[in-house]
Amino acid sequence: MGLYLGGFTGMFSETCLNIALPQLGVAFGVDTAITQWLVIGYMLVIGLVMPFASILMKWFSVRKLTLFSLGAFIAGSLVSGCAPTFEVLLFGRLVQGIGTGLVLPMMFSMVLEVFPPCKIGAAMGVTALIIMFAPAIGPTLSGILLGIFSWRAIFFSFVVVLVVGVAFASKFLVDPYELTRPSVDALSCVLSCIGFGGLVLGVGLASSYGWASAQVLVPLACGIVALVWYARRQLMIDVPIINVRIFGIRGFVLGSAAMMINFGITLSAMFLLPQFIQNAMGVAVAMTGIIMLPGGIVNAIVSMLAGRLYDRVGARIPARIGFALSIAGSIMLLLAMESSTIAYVIVAHIVLMIGVPLAMSPCQTSALNSLPPQLSADGSTALNTMQQVLGAIATAVATSLLGLGQASYYAAGGTSAAEAFTAGSHWGFAFTFVLAVCGLLVALMLKQRAEKTDVVPEMELHEMKACAPARPAGER
Repeated sequence: MGLYLGGFTGMFSETCLNIALPQLGVAFGVDTAITQWLVIGYMLVIGLVMPFASILMKWFSVRKLTLFSLGAFIAGSLVSGCAPTFEVLLFGRLVQGIGTGLVLPMMFSMVLEVFPPCKIGAAMGVTALIIMFAPAIGPTLSGILLGIFSWRAIFFSFVVVLVVGVAFASKFLVDPYELTRPSVDALSCVLSCIGFGGLVLGVGLASSYGWASAQVLVPLACGIVALVWYARRQLMIDVPIINVRIFGIRGFVLGSAAMMINFGITLSAMFLLPQFIQNAMGVAVAMTGIIMLPGGIVNAIVSMLAGRLYDRVGARIPARIGFALSIAGSIMLLLAMESSTIAYVIVAHIVLMIGVPLAMSPCQTSALNSLPPQLSADGSTALNTMQQVLGAIATAVATSLLGLGQASYYAAGGTSAAEAFTAGSHWGFAFTFVLAVCGLLVALMLKQRAEKTDVVPEMELHEMKACAPARPAGER
């Protein structure tokens, strides 16, 4: 329960500030290109920390890591909630990212360790509920808090929830892994941070400096070079931070690619939609949260059903239907105008929130079920790292396109701020649509069910086992 509460709060935090960005911009005197870093910076730190979760689980008990993670998130929440300046607020968000970056891969790894194969689909459905429902419901709960209190209440609410999580983790959490304490390659740690950090930093700066600027191209190039070097080094060292040979398993690659794309759909749409409702349609912040509520509820229901659906029919059918619905929902958002009715926006959001979780849980379970059990920790760490990095990139791209669309509108002689935001939102929603189409193409290549028996050559499996977390004696 402690891991679940930590995971829910961490994922909730990814979108909860989207609805508050206009107010935060006014409060601290900054524009969207700056406030976006409250979202992007948070996910960047998550992406930087996640690759180390697997190796940390071999050095420290899951219980200690969980308590540290929840404590870091609580500390970051207190700093942000009391922040007198934007810089302090951003620092608190980065500290929160450390906690989330450790909790998420541990949550996935524990699910795969504790539940038998016949129950994994349902268990992953609950996990998917946390991963998908939390970001979907974030704008609603935040809108209510903003309507009653202020943006600071959002951060203080995290503290209340996570104190309960600490209590549960302290009393009930068990440690399923034996600590092996392998050596840690320092160069790999540095390359990981430069690689993932460079990619997200470069894309994030695009909205301020333009895609062709040196401020964007240099960190992007450094990130790509560092990641290539990082991947090659993981193949050479005895104890890799992430065993990159898992990317030679077709089922894992396809399932994780579909999951990352799906997460990008969620975060790009959830970043744009609350702001579109406020800035283009002129709806108050509390009402914006209520408008987002039906989609969040539908997301929760579908997330719970999708895991069980995988147990019955596999991944291919739910994933294809899910991405098809995401395409339909993104098209509806593309057609939304500042004069659109609230009912239309609610329906578009609901369609998207049916499609996204319908594909998420089956793709996630298919990817991890494609791996041998000994590699579940590496698989969940790699999957969640890529998901967070792509989520940060998707948010940054949506922000950049929002700005480009607004600039294009004004360059054409437009004068209405609402129409300008509508034009910018359409550019961003077009990106959501492209992601949904790419997701459907990947879903067409998925197998109905993952097959463990032939996914890894025997020699590679032997090499992988040497790097996997050891189990306590007597466990199977």
